[in-house]
Amino acid sequence: MLQLFGSGLVSLWLDKAGVKVATVDPLEVLALQSSPSLVLAPDRSPVAAITVQNYLKSLQMGVAESQGVWIQSGPVLLANHQGTVPIPAASLTKIATSIAALSTWGANYQFDTTISTNGTISKGVLQGDLIVQGNGDPLFVWEEAIALGNAIQSMGINRVQGNLIITGTFAMNYNFNPVKSGELLKQAFNAANWSNTIENQYLSLPPSTPRPQIVISGTVQQSQLINPKQILLVRHRSLLLSQILKEMNVYSNNEMAEMLAYLLGGAQVVRQKAATAANVPLAEIQLVNGSGLGVENRISPRAACAMLMSIQKRLSPYQLTVADLFPVSGRDRRGTLLTRQIPLNTVIKTGTLNDVSALAGVMPTRDRGLVWFAIINRGSAIGQFRDEQDRLLQNLLKQLQVAPIVPAALTPRQDNNHPLGAARRNEIMYKG
Repeated sequence: MLQLFGSGLVSLWLDKAGVKVATVDPLEVLALQSSPSLVLAPDRSPVAAITVQNYLKSLQMGVAESQGVWIQSGPVLLANHQGTVPIPAASLTKIATSIAALSTWGANYQFDTTISTNGTISKGVLQGDLIVQGNGDPLFVWEEAIALGNAIQSMGINRVQGNLIITGTFAMNYNFNPVKSGELLKQAFNAANWSNTIENQYLSLPPSTPRPQIVISGTVQQSQLINPKQILLVRHRSLLLSQILKEMNVYSNNEMAEMLAYLLGGAQVVRQKAATAANVPLAEIQLVNGSGLGVENRISPRAACAMLMSIQKRLSPYQLTVADLFPVSGRDRRGTLLTRQIPLNTVIKTGTLNDVSALAGVMPTRDRGLVWFAIINRGSAIGQFRDEQDRLLQNLLKQLQVAPIVPAALTPRQDNNHPLGAARRNEIMYKG
């Protein structure tokens, strides 16, 4: 690492980022060389550190050890308070779930849900069962079910004489009970039985979208067995994993996070994958689930930043950025950003429990380029914590100046216009 720093590569990086720093003492570099978060040198300017000190004083509650802050720009550490201590991080846990999913499946991965039968089709009637094989799609909702019903009906199936059989891992509307999910699917397949909620979701689809009218005579049943003689009718593909993660993080959806963690092998697998991908000590990521529910989920602010930076790197081959996986202030006016006063174009992930308020992300600046940050507060004054977090970022931006343009590294690339219920993701497999 000393060779890297002495070679001038880091200085070149800082120059291109518009950062001017004095010569660094090699002993300081040696002291930091074990850092896993790409930090090679402390910032010579005290601006960020002073801003954080003022922020901690402004809280006027709790002990300092209950608050954690880590702020860095590339290899330069701007501010650190309890930054390497794992603290209850609430939904910052979803950053770990996101990077574990991304490193396992890749950004373009899609979950398959297949529809098969053990019967035959004659004069609009399926004489047999309709069999749903789920493979863990965490975002199979009303719009997806309506589009799937239309695909089945386009094959000439208007009535199912048998049962609706659910196999595999199938959840609809974030309901992990396969039979209840099957009941919801059965309802979605027949517009005559739609509720007002389904009608409202249908209105979000393109105006020409048909209303499926498939009557299923039998009941909804769960089965662990797959008949090798069943005939594949339709293959439904989920949204891309990158789009699924974006929806999960925008709304901080706990059920989606839990489904992904289950598919990955559980919280401990998520923990290991996240720590490995971000190159942080395993001790700085302590998880009991994939959503962040419960104070047993503890993440250090440094680890939160390192995971976000690793996600950015892993998205690069797909021509995507962290803005494609997490909400962006001023752009995503929904979900957890609705009441926040976070500087524009900042990519963030929030986290909240009864006594935890957390915020992590990356903010574009003129003087330090991309500034990665994680702020975790412990205490009951959640509203004040949020206000002070927002104010900290605003004050930091005043010191580092607003970036003249939104950098490409924080510009979303994927199109999210009407992603749910797209007919093109249903492939007719049975040709009659």
